[in-house]
Amino acid sequence: MKWRPFLTVAAIVVPILALFAFGMTIDQRTVPSPLAGGQAPDFKLLPLDAEMAESQTGAEELDGAPDPDDSVRIRLSDHAGEGVVVNFWASWCLPCREEHVPLSRVAEAYRERGVAFYGILYNDSPSNARRWLEEMGGQSYPTLLDPGSRTAIDYGLYGVPETFFIGRDGRVAYKHFGPVTERLLIDQLERLLADGPEEAAP
Repeated sequence: MKWRPFLTVAAIVVPILALFAFGMTIDQRTVPSPLAGGQAPDFKLLPLDAEMAESQTGAEELDGAPDPDDSVRIRLSDHAGEGVVVNFWASWCLPCREEHVPLSRVAEAYRERGVAFYGILYNDSPSNARRWLEEMGGQSYPTLLDPGSRTAIDYGLYGVPETFFIGRDGRVAYKHFGPVTERLLIDQLERLLADGPEEAAP
């Protein structure tokens, strides 16, 4: 009779501990994405450095009304046939500091090889982002504003930083959760370029 309470507690605690132990074996940096292998959601976003960008981040466009800044908005669909790296980040994200220099360096190195890099600001203000980028020494590629986090939702964002590698066919080839390293970026980009058509001669 004295063992019954112990057995009852064990029956509850042991499965919980087993589940916890299994969770510890999962690499959180490689959380699978439902987009993997699928078409990357298109976006049409205003660059951080565009004129009057900050004042428009919280404004809703009127149905049927022309967008005065439509010509400066960045569309993923404009990069058909190119590789694209999309990195979601925020100024309040500490791991984003760790990956900032590798991202800027690799983006600059692969620009002439037909790979476009874009940062997408997540749950942050343009003024904070500008201050952060100035503090970090600038950025070699554009950051885009995502009002209401609509693009983040489309991409099924878990958190920041998170990086999507999009092939020349417009499909998500790889998704990385957490800060990227220069080695990871180069490895994934070389794989991305190898899977696509031959690069055009300079």
